[in-house]
Amino acid sequence: MGKAWMKSWPERIPQNLAYPEVSLPEILRSVAKKHPNSTALIFQEKIITYQEFDDLCDRFALSLMRLGMRKSDRLALFMPNIPQFPICYFGAMRAGATVVPVSPLYRERELQFQLKDSGAKTIVALDTLHSYLASIRQKTDVKNVIVTNLLDCVKTNGEVKPAQLPNTLPLGDLLKSRRGMPSKVAFSVQRNPALLQYTGGTTGVPKAAVLTHYNLVVNAIQFGSWLPSLQDGREVVLAALPLFHIFGMTTALNMPILKAESIVLLPKFEALQALKTIQRHHVTFFPGVPAMYIALINHPQTSEFNLRALRLCISGGSSLPVEVMRRFEALTKAKLVEGYGLTEASPVTHCNPASGPEGVRPGSIGLPLPDTDAKIVDIENGEKEMPVNEAGELIVRGPQVMACYWNKPDETNYALRHGWLYTGDIAKMDEEGYFYIVDRKKDMINVSGFKVWPREVEEVLYEHPAVKEAAVVGTADPRRGETVKAHIVLKDNLEVTEEQIIQFCKSKMATFKVPTKVEFAKELPKTPVGKVLRRALRN
Repeated sequence: MGKAWMKSWPERIPQNLAYPEVSLPEILRSVAKKHPNSTALIFQEKIITYQEFDDLCDRFALSLMRLGMRKSDRLALFMPNIPQFPICYFGAMRAGATVVPVSPLYRERELQFQLKDSGAKTIVALDTLHSYLASIRQKTDVKNVIVTNLLDCVKTNGEVKPAQLPNTLPLGDLLKSRRGMPSKVAFSVQRNPALLQYTGGTTGVPKAAVLTHYNLVVNAIQFGSWLPSLQDGREVVLAALPLFHIFGMTTALNMPILKAESIVLLPKFEALQALKTIQRHHVTFFPGVPAMYIALINHPQTSEFNLRALRLCISGGSSLPVEVMRRFEALTKAKLVEGYGLTEASPVTHCNPASGPEGVRPGSIGLPLPDTDAKIVDIENGEKEMPVNEAGELIVRGPQVMACYWNKPDETNYALRHGWLYTGDIAKMDEEGYFYIVDRKKDMINVSGFKVWPREVEEVLYEHPAVKEAAVVGTADPRRGETVKAHIVLKDNLEVTEEQIIQFCKSKMATFKVPTKVEFAKELPKTPVGKVLRRALRN
């Protein structure tokens, strides 16, 4: 098929880029030298400049070296979006460590698995999460537990002293006791892991994608180049996506730091708090997931806030319903474009053009980023390239693709074949080279031999004026094998019946795609990043 997307390539964006052989902490050091007094991090009332940020990373790196941390030792981060996350993230890498982000929503069993599987020897945890470590510490390789609290990085009157937890090292004390520049740790940015990023991957088995410094730096540069309207050193980024997730890490941390932007940290996304933050700090760039944009659209106070500073929003993590995109843009006047990625690719591989005459294709994930190749292959064997507009498995390759899965050679060989990463997503490409995600391979519904893709049905459901959120799954049916079931959250103070939803769908799609069952709920189960858990709905 060739690279059909070249005919749609944005004029302002180069097709090939240069990538320096440097680590992420070296990127930060360079930015701090050029913009020492520019704001790097904003959290509540606290403002941290790039010079201060870089110095705190040095102090943490020195502390780790004094604790005996060696190159490629794993360090886990167990906290939400607070300044300590980026400080420990870059500081650990500066000491040569490999970072293992852990969701702060995890409990003992999940935490123990990730610590044991990664072999992490040190963990930095928020004090409110420390109790989960107590019962599992002896079952892992963890030797050092560093505990932090909000007082470590937020201005106080000095009257409040955080409680000392047993058998732990206070992060605040470590940062105060070390000053200076740590000696540089020699390692290969192309080979040494910077990150063990856990994911269900293409088969659903929990495993860590091994991402090198080169992978992460490359993807930050690729993504930044795709957004030429963002001006270096002049944007304010809302970091509402969790930084422990690769999507938030690249789009709301690594890329903004590369471009010397100011990052406003939100520990947890709540629509009202997000609206207040966008208005107060004049946020200009907001990467998010569809659930966030849906929440902002439907919040009763949204119209009361001045959101005019907001210019550009990127949606990823799951499919963006076209109706959500249109309503959000009409409400805010900001540009909202859909992109695509996966943990194994650091994560961004595709995005709609965010500026220029090429325009956005609603429902599309856009074009491959610079130096990224993609094609659609047959679902059965993954070898035959599919014709234009025919669905198959999306495979990608590029310098942002992971090295391997951590200690999982069979899983690696399944995902990485002949130089290509097999995504497990079903997609198609149109004549202009725009890609469209149809759905996950495992989410396809087989109705009497006919393929039904949940996203197509969900797009119709979102057109109904009473529907706030919708998710579609297959459910067993003795006559047809499977049938379509819709799970729906209604907008406040609106009512609709199951039969009305079914009749609405019948007017817009083939009968075999129409839900035969509709279940109404107050909310849909989601991952920490806001992706709907279809597995939980099926169960």
